[in-house]
Amino acid sequence: MLQSSNLYVCSFDKDAKLFDTIYASYSPFTFKIIIMTKILFDRLGGITGITTIVDDVVEAHMNNPAISARFLPYKEQPERLAVIKQHTIDFFSAGSGGPVTYSGRDMPTTHKGMNISPTEYMHVVDDILKVLDKHNADDETKKDVLAILWSLKDMIISK
Repeated sequence: MLQSSNLYVCSFDKDAKLFDTIYASYSPFTFKIIIMTKILFDRLGGITGITTIVDDVVEAHMNNPAISARFLPYKEQPERLAVIKQHTIDFFSAGSGGPVTYSGRDMPTTHKGMNISPTEYMHVVDDILKVLDKHNADDETKKDVLAILWSLKDMIISK
């Protein structure tokens, strides 16, 4: 007689981004699959959720005394702020597995000449994590966002 078995399957898209983790339990008489993890894009709420998160993060940056000087001038340039927000939405949507193509500049080019310090970068990361808490993101989602942010830091700091 065959015994029940457990199997974890991770699938990746063509760019090696984690697509799903599936837990399957089967026996000779039953088979069930439970999707354990959605792609990050979906966990962030898709385009609508990411847009809301970006809006809240920009507001948090404008209210953070350690970095507000970099963001407050955009209040006087609403068209420019809208473009920056849209690029950010597209960047995180594409990078989190969403059906969006990011067509903006790369990170070193975008941040060239800004001379962002490691301390400023950490304030940005802290603001993002606080906004994710505000939106009740689970620990796995926050960990995945943090991994993306950490992978970008050398492309942004002191450029």
